[in-house]
Amino acid sequence: MADNREFDLILFGATGFVGKLTAEYLLTAAPESARIALAGRSLDKLTKVRTELGPAAADWGLVVADSTDEAALAALAARTKVVVTTVGPYLRYGLPLVGACAKAGTHYADLTGEPLFIRDAIDRYHDQAVATGAKIVNSAGYDSIPSDLSVYQLYKRSLADNTGELEDTTLIASLKGGVSGGTVDSARAMMEAIAADPKKGSVLSHPYSLSPDKSMDPDVGRQSDQTLSRASAIDPSLDGWVSTFVMAAHNTKIVRRTNGLLGWVYGKNFRYREVMSAGKSPAAPLVAAGIAGGIVAALATGAVLSRVPAGRKVLDRVLPKPGTGPSEKSRDSGWFAMKTYTRTSSGAKYVATFSGQGDPGYKATAVLLGQSGLCLAFDTDQQPELAGILTPGAAMGDALTERLRAAGMTIEVARVR
Repeated sequence: MADNREFDLILFGATGFVGKLTAEYLLTAAPESARIALAGRSLDKLTKVRTELGPAAADWGLVVADSTDEAALAALAARTKVVVTTVGPYLRYGLPLVGACAKAGTHYADLTGEPLFIRDAIDRYHDQAVATGAKIVNSAGYDSIPSDLSVYQLYKRSLADNTGELEDTTLIASLKGGVSGGTVDSARAMMEAIAADPKKGSVLSHPYSLSPDKSMDPDVGRQSDQTLSRASAIDPSLDGWVSTFVMAAHNTKIVRRTNGLLGWVYGKNFRYREVMSAGKSPAAPLVAAGIAGGIVAALATGAVLSRVPAGRKVLDRVLPKPGTGPSEKSRDSGWFAMKTYTRTSSGAKYVATFSGQGDPGYKATAVLLGQSGLCLAFDTDQQPELAGILTPGAAMGDALTERLRAAGMTIEVARVR
């Protein structure tokens, strides 16, 4: 990409809940020389956000564009090296911006946890993005950077140690955090899309639905995202119980897509899953069962209600509204810790740790997304020469890992046998 663009990075959706958090983070993390702009539908709201950021943001540009205005999005993409977008649900609002960036050769990062959106983006714009050199990076927040980079770094360590390919690999998630209306709205968008076209359900259920070439993926049998078991089944050193992790169905697809984009380097017997820790207390089995059952019930209820207008009205009344999220106190007190265990073909065992402070979906995600945008803008010479619809690991790999370590997150791999 020629370095003659007006901006290094445009933050689209800067007036939204997560958009504001990301703007605040960029204010402290971006180089002083970075040319940044805020984008959204309302000039008045954008001006208010910039003013609230203080004098350090006084020179930031303001770009007015609507997610449905293709001409405005094309103009936006042509002005910048990178677009970072928090405007979701992406299934409803995101594809025109992906198309604009793919056509303009503009790098892009989002926060989607929506496999249906990514599948559509791949089908429509992957080849064009490859041709223009655009890195279109999906899921550059808590979903799914910790998952993706943990497995990527396990692969790099096993490669350096010459201990063979990755085989059984399991991430155990522990966290404290809240849920926003935007996150819930993304889930609703997918349920409504499937209600309108049931064939789309296979994108959610198939483990390799985001793969670049399903015929090349490891043939390791059934891989279910539903879990209820003792933690010792993952590694004998672990106590307590594990249950279904609500983001496993999405994160696992991202990790498997990374493997494919990198040439299936993780191995022919690479099997991956994610679970959530339910703790070690006497009540842990009941907690684990409640989590697993609750997720199934919530998904089933949402799917049924999404099929009819009356059901959608019920959801409108009871679910959090878009643009809402946890309080500042809750965001500050949150945390996450992901432990990923793997065994290689030679019998070696490793554990990767990826942890950070702050509510994972909000305060930590602002760091993850902000650093992804800065990495795409300023670290291109340190990244794999891949373009197209990509994942964080395939697009930025070690460059993003080092940025996040410098930003205060723990990312490490230890050999345990």
